Order: sequence, then structure tokens, then C-alpha cells
Amino acid sequence: METIEWHLIHLHYITGNNRKLMKKILQKDSRLEHIYKWDVSDWREKCLLNEEKAIFLADRLKNKEIKRRIVAFRKTYQILTIFNEAYPETLKQIPDPPFVLYLHGNSHLLTHSPNLSVIGTRYPSKYAKTIMNRLLIPLTNYHFLFTSGMALGIDGFAHQLALENQAPTIAVLGGGFNHVYPSQHRELFNQIAQNNLLVSEYPPDQSPRKYHFPERNRIISGLSFATLVIEAKEKSGTLITVDQALDQGKEVFAVPGSILAETSSGCNHLIKEGARLVQASGDILEEYLLKQMNKKGK
Repeated sequence: METIEWHLIHLHYITGNNRKLMKKILQKDSRLEHIYKWDVSDWREKCLLNEEKAIFLADRLKNKEIKRRIVAFRKTYQILTIFNEAYPETLKQIPDPPFVLYLHGNSHLLTHSPNLSVIGTRYPSKYAKTIMNRLLIPLTNYHFLFTSGMALGIDGFAHQLALENQAPTIAVLGGGFNHVYPSQHRELFNQIAQNNLLVSEYPPDQSPRKYHFPERNRIISGLSFATLVIEAKEKSGTLITVDQALDQGKEVFAVPGSILAETSSGCNHLIKEGARLVQASGDILEEYLLKQMNKKGK
């Protein structure tokens, strides 16, 4: 691993994935060659930090235990930085790409195409699995990969459907690999790791925090060509992923539902606002093929 990548992983760990601060540091030291020589005043002046924060960073950068911890992570998991040639181009193009990704499983799936993100409520209706079987199983015949967040409900269903139908799947997590969340999905985590891929922006020893989940949503949508919303309430975390997808210029699909069903209120609202209504797998396949034709035509 090149020195700059090692330094970026180190910086990512000591800053707690503070991307705003990391950008500021990279502006002052683009190759991360000088930060190890900075004293507290350098940190304070170059990054406009208060004394406490400057002392904290200067001390952590010299902490040998942190360095040993990262070396141990590298022996167990793959770590990919934005400077690496294998870093997926789809993520580089989003407004706020992750600087570092921790990978567990088949890293080749990061560039698999077609990749469709599948999201929805943690509390799906009794019809959700039937809807997903109808829409997603036919897509497995076209080698679709399904990306989701391994949450309860729709996310978990999407990963399980992929595994049951020998289709590839990627789970993007809101915490480190040593803290499987939700705990009910520990077995699903292990199954995905065997032949598929788990991705996290957070070091393995980082437990999930509430704000991590909106952050990781941009990676779910960023890896895929489009996002499919199966069921969602009108005010839900699922719609954060939709907002991320729209900011990234990605297509959003939504499955319509009864006006009496709370789990369909979000999808119906998205369709009203311009999301593409999906009634059959062909609606998704048609959009993907059209995008491929447009790429070839350029």
C-alpha cells in the first residue's frame, strides 16, 4: 500500500471520519507527507482549530496503539482509499465520496453492473415479500446486483432474496464490522461475507451511531444506477436515501400502494413528485438498457 494511502487511513481513523476536516488537511498537505511533523500550533493555524482539538489530533497522530490497531484491521479486512485505482468510479462521482472504505467479502462486486439499490421501511406490510419476489427475481436472470443497508424489513429481505437466488448483493453498514447491527442480522452478515460484500465507511471497532445511517445512505445510492423504493412511510429514513440518489442524478423507482396503507404513503408521494412508477421488473430493466444505449451513443 502506498504511503499516502496508509496516511489517509490513519488520518481517517484519528479524525473520526470528519470529512470536512480531512478535506481541509488535504488542501494544506495534498500528499499527507508533512502532517506527522506538524506541532500543535501548525494544526491550530493550518486547519483553524481550537487548542483542545489541535492537541487531540497531534497526540492521536503519534499514538502507537492506533497504528497497531490499523495494521490489525488490514490483516483481517480489505481497506480501500479514494486514491486507489480499484476505488469505484461511481462513488468518485457523488458530491461527498467516502475517503476510506472497509470491505469484507468479494471486493470485485464494487464494480458489478447492473447494480440496483433496494430500500424501504423496517416495518413492511405482509405483501412486501410477494412484491419483491415479483419485481426482483426476474432481474436476477440479467445478473442484477442488489445493494441495501442490511436493516430490518425491506433491506434484509433484499439481501436474503439475492442469496436465495444466487444473485450478488452488497450490504452497506452504518457501523464497523465488529459491531453487527441489527444484532438479529448476524447470521445474514456472515452469509453475505462468504461470497458477497459488506462495505463500511467506519473502522471495524466503530460502533454504529444514529448519524451514521443517513451518511451511509449516500453510498448505497452512489454504488447503484438507480434506487428502488418498495415500501416507505411519507416521513422516514428511506426518503433520505432517495434525496441522496436525486442529488447524485440517479433514477428513483417507487412501487405504488393502497392510499389506505401507511407503508405506501411515501412511495405514492414519490410517484406524485416524479419518481418512476414500477409495476413490473421490465420497467427497471427497460431503464437500465436505455441508459446503456445512451452511454454507447456518446
